[in-house]
Parts: sequence; C-alpha cells; structure tokens
Amino acid sequence: MKKIFFLLIAAAFVLQSCIINSEIVYHKDAASTSVTDIDMKQFIAEMKAMTPDSLKQQKEFGDMDKLPTVWTSIFDIQKKEGKLKTQDPDSIRIMKKIFMKTNKENNEPAGFSLKMEHFTKGDYQMLSSYNKKEKLPFDQNIFNDWDGKTLTINTENFNLKNIEETLKSKASKDEAEKVEGMITMFFKSIGTTLKFENKIKSITGKHDWVKQTDNYTIKIDYDLKAMYDKEAKLKHSDKKIVIVTE
Repeated sequence: MKKIFFLLIAAAFVLQSCIINSEIVYHKDAASTSVTDIDMKQFIAEMKAMTPDSLKQQKEFGDMDKLPTVWTSIFDIQKKEGKLKTQDPDSIRIMKKIFMKTNKENNEPAGFSLKMEHFTKGDYQMLSSYNKKEKLPFDQNIFNDWDGKTLTINTENFNLKNIEETLKSKASKDEAEKVEGMITMFFKSIGTTLKFENKIKSITGKHDWVKQTDNYTIKIDYDLKAMYDKEAKLKHSDKKIVIVTE
C-alpha cells in the first residue's frame, strides 16, 4: 500500500500533474459501487523528460510492475505481501470489498484505481473505522444518503478531505505541512459522476458544480479555486440536493 501512495504523493508535488475522476453507481438494492481513477501519465512523462533514468532509480516505480494490473482486493494484496495484521472479521470483510489495480498504457505505468464494490450503509460506517488506520483517497460523496430510490447529496461533502488526509499521512512532516495550502496546485481536475440504475425522476436543490447530463447521470465538477477561496461566491450553493429516481 505504501508503494502505491508514494506514487500519488510524488505526482501531487509536480504541479498540476494529477487528474482524479470518480464514478459512483447507485444500485436498486440501496447499495453503491464507487471507482476512483488517479491518472499520473503527465507526471510520469515529466519525470522521464527531466531525467530519463529517474523512474528506474526510484524503487517504488520499479515495484509498480509487481503490483496487480487487474482488480485485486486489499485483503489479497496485504496477505500476499505478508502485511495482513488484523483478524477482525468485520475489517476483513471490508478489505475484501475494496479493490485496487495499477493502470498501464503501451506497457508503461499510467496511474492506479480504487474500487469499493457493492457497499451498503453499514459497510460505509465500517469504512470510516478502517480508514482511520489505512488512509484511502476515496470520494467524500460515497457518504451521501441513498435508499435505493432517493439520493440526498450533502454538498458539504464537496471537498478533498480524504485526499488531503491521505497525502498528509503518507508524506514527510515537511511535505504534509504544505498539502493544504497547495492543494489547488496539485491537481489538474477532479470530478465525480453519479449514475443510477433507474431513470432520474426529479431533482430538488441546485449547486453550481452539479449538472444532469442525461436521464441516468449527474456530473459534479469541482472548482478547486473556489473550494479554497473563502470569499468565493457561488450562484447556486444549496446545502442539500435531493435526487428521486423512478
């Protein structure tokens, strides 16, 4: 796990070299599946351009080839590496529902992805406890309330809290102190797509960053500058957005 998050931290400290896109699918049975893709192609290209052998010199980059390129649970990754430290059945159950993989293009590292498969409300409560021990850069929107028909979005979740905490937990002390003040420079863009198995019937509430793109899809595009500018004013910024499906 530390090898993977080293790559995220390294990408973050090359200005605007990282793109994060998340997709949350809301299932009819009140569960949801979340996938987060972290694209580091530009960072890797910049590293190669500056110093062609720089990737080879970093042990963590060499270890990327040893990491799975297909979805593999955190439980299996830690067990294979001999780093499984818990016997708690609830923690193990959650670890078996969280998957990671590295992504490649033309046989070159391109980033990695994180998936939380078919999580229930109870699973998300357990995830909060798990995340205190092993920081994961998941999308805050997974904590929005979904009952199988109605999604209530808390727009206060439109933040990068978990990404910031992940960076801080894996960075050195000096780097951690810089994270919050420079977060807008770390990423090119961050967006979240919400998809529903049933057609959207109605939407109550508005926010400048939220748009319906079709009958089944909502797109959230974060304005990173506005997010960290206390004086920024949005045209629409309702605290709650309620989406009802058929």
